[in-house]
Amino acid sequence: MPSSTVETVFDAPRDVVYRHFAERESVSPYLPIQVKLVRPGDESGVGAQHSLGFGKVGITEEITKLVPGERMEYKVAKGAPVKRHVGIVTFADDPSGGTKVVYTMESEPSLPVPAPVLTAGLRALTNQLIGGIRKAVAATA
Repeated sequence: MPSSTVETVFDAPRDVVYRHFAERESVSPYLPIQVKLVRPGDESGVGAQHSLGFGKVGITEEITKLVPGERMEYKVAKGAPVKRHVGIVTFADDPSGGTKVVYTMESEPSLPVPAPVLTAGLRALTNQLIGGIRKAVAATA
C-alpha cells in the first residue's frame, strides 16, 4: 500500500501543535481548501468528521483515535476513490524545545494508480497540510 511519511519540527509547545491537528477546522483559513466540522465526535473528539474541499466537493475525514498531545489517527470516510486511506500523526518533544511531528498517510486506491504517483501525491498533500498548520500555529503564538 503506498504511503508517505513526513517529519518536521514546529517551534511551538506540543499542546498547541496537537490542538491544530486534532481540531482540523482551525487550519481552514490557512489552506487553499475549506475545512469544516460536519459531525462532532465524542467528548474526546473521536468520531468527529470534517469535510475538506469546496462546498459539496471534497472528502470527509473521520478521527478514529486521539491520545492528547501524543497521537491522532483518522480515515477517509467518503468522497475519495480509495478502498482505504488513513493518516497517523504523532507528537513528541524535540530537543530544540519545539514539537516533533511525524505524519504518515497510507492509501489504497480503488482505481489503478501507479504507486510512485500516489506516493508523490500523498507527500504533497501532507506538506500542504503541515504548511497550513504551521501558519495557524504562528498566528496563535
